[in-house]
Amino acid sequence: MTKTSRYSYAETVAKLAAAIASAGNTIFATIDQSAAAASAGLTLRPTTLIVFGNPKGGTPFMNAFPIVGLELPLKLLVWEEPNAVNVAYASMSEIAARHGVTGMDARVAAIDAALEALTSSVAVA
Repeated sequence: MTKTSRYSYAETVAKLAAAIASAGNTIFATIDQSAAAASAGLTLRPTTLIVFGNPKGGTPFMNAFPIVGLELPLKLLVWEEPNAVNVAYASMSEIAARHGVTGMDARVAAIDAALEALTSSVAVA
């Protein structure tokens, strides 16, 4: 899922981080991928990966389907194009389908709704 932000790159990253925290989630890492590229002598457009989640949401998935741990915690990717800032993520329903998760439809739907609300908070209407 990819959405266009109505904010600048820096504002998008900051607003998403604030929204993640205010929703009761933990940000486990914020990875400035463009800075990592620069440290290797390479150039990359402004790009940040935000790794976040809530053990109350993810742990039941990983207990029942350990392979889901490859994709949890959740991630948001923010990158800047010449005329836009984009935010992308894999929905929980995509993750669940990819790993054969069954019997957790309500949990999947709740996480999808939370991701939708979070990303819509910065997206162009």
